[in-house]
Parts: sequence; C-alpha cells; structure tokens
Amino acid sequence: MRADAVMNRQRVLEAAEAVFSVEGVSVPIDRVAERAGVGVGTIYRHFPTKEDLFEAIVLTRLEDMLALARAEASAQSPETALFSYLEQFARHASVKHDLFDALGAAGVDFKARCAGKVAEMKESISLLLARAQAAGAVRRDMSVDELIGLVMGTCQAAAQGGLGDEACRHMVGIVCDGIRAPATNQA
Repeated sequence: MRADAVMNRQRVLEAAEAVFSVEGVSVPIDRVAERAGVGVGTIYRHFPTKEDLFEAIVLTRLEDMLALARAEASAQSPETALFSYLEQFARHASVKHDLFDALGAAGVDFKARCAGKVAEMKESISLLLARAQAAGAVRRDMSVDELIGLVMGTCQAAAQGGLGDEACRHMVGIVCDGIRAPATNQA
C-alpha cells in the first residue's frame, strides 16, 4: 500500500474504535468516516463490510497486545511486567466485548481466524507468568489458563454488569492482588 493509504487505514481503525466504543457497533459508517476525516468510499476500499472493520480492529489490538507482551518479557522487574501487562490486557478486553459480540452475530468464527495469534499471546503471557513465579512475586500454583480465565472472566463480568472500564480495571487490580505470592513470615 502507498503511504497515504496506510495512513488512511490507520485513521479509519482509530476512528472506528473510538466511535464504536462510545456509540456502539450499530453506528453508521458515515460517522466513522467523518471522525477519520475520509470519505465513506475510503472505508469500503479498506474494509468491504462492517464486520471486516470490526475484525481489523480486534486483530490490530491483538497484535498490539502481543507486541506489549513481548516487550514486557524483557522488562527488568518480572512482577511489574506481569501486572502492567494484565492492566493493559483488561483495558483492551473491556473495550472489545461489543466487537466480539458483533462478529459472532455476523457469523464470523473469530476464534478460528485468529487461533495462531491467540496461541502466541498465550505463550507470551505464560512467559510473563513464569518469570513472575520464578521471582517469587506471584503464586506458583497457578497456570496461564487460570490466569487468563481470571482476567477475562473479570472483564466479562464487568461488561455484563454494565460497570464500565474503571470498574473493570479496579476488579482486575483485585485479581492481581489475589495472585501475588503470600508474604513469608520473617522471625
């Protein structure tokens, strides 16, 4: 793609994510085009259907989270790296709930389409968890599947309860406190 086309695509994705998160996924594409400063035709050239746009947003954020996990894996403090990552993970998961629902309603098998990226993400989270466990920062009796389940379940509960992003982040903070390694008594 030409540089201006790449820039337009990025502007559309950012505008669509902002519009959908505030106004919902049923908002007309015209509103996205207006926010992005492009014509509706530009959107349809990049994303022939609204579902294609939803999918691109989710995949882009999934790739962003994968890049963040990789970056955190080399952070000096394993504890800070894991908890910082989980906070960002929760932030993105709470925003994407409506997009996943819309993709599912449109018959898009999102799990099948992004299975490779999800496997990479799980592997990266597993590395973050293992580093934090080795440092004695978090419980050693927890698997990566349990960790992901705790965070995703918390985000889903917040979304279904209409609690909002701030409550979701607070709840994930409570989960993080719960997975910290117990303090040892020093005599």
